[in-house]
Amino acid sequence: MKTILIPTDYQASSLDCIHAVCRQLKNEELNLIFVHVFKLADSFSDVIMLSKRSREYEKVSDDFYQYCNVLRAQYPQIQNVKIYFLYGSTLSMFKHFIEANEVDMVLDTDSYSFSPIHRSSIDPAVLVKRCGLPVMNAPKTNYGSMMQEQVAAVYQEELTEV
Repeated sequence: MKTILIPTDYQASSLDCIHAVCRQLKNEELNLIFVHVFKLADSFSDVIMLSKRSREYEKVSDDFYQYCNVLRAQYPQIQNVKIYFLYGSTLSMFKHFIEANEVDMVLDTDSYSFSPIHRSSIDPAVLVKRCGLPVMNAPKTNYGSMMQEQVAAVYQEELTEV
């Protein structure tokens, strides 16, 4: 079982690299951890409220969730898909997150363009390069039209089940 950390902006297009990941690791079961990193607030009251924050989850598009379902149906090797928002920009904090989630490798941040989803968003490229984990290169390919068809099919199937 391989656990792969994937920096993302939670747009559906950020899932295009998953096809290459699944092809490269076709004989492995996969845990995918999608993460977006935020600068930790300086305000004590903001830090206390971190556990109660849910506004960030509103930034995860519905298309992202639908594409995740399509990918899980298409690639049975994907065992788990997790969505995290990481608060803090230090290397030690990032390494603790990696350790706690038993991450084996990180997806190459050079193959995507960083798009902030909040004014506190930070580009994790420096953390990824300095964390010491193997970096996997999985180029994005535009699977947009294929994915749209598959999403429509999965959505239609879910509607017929209901």
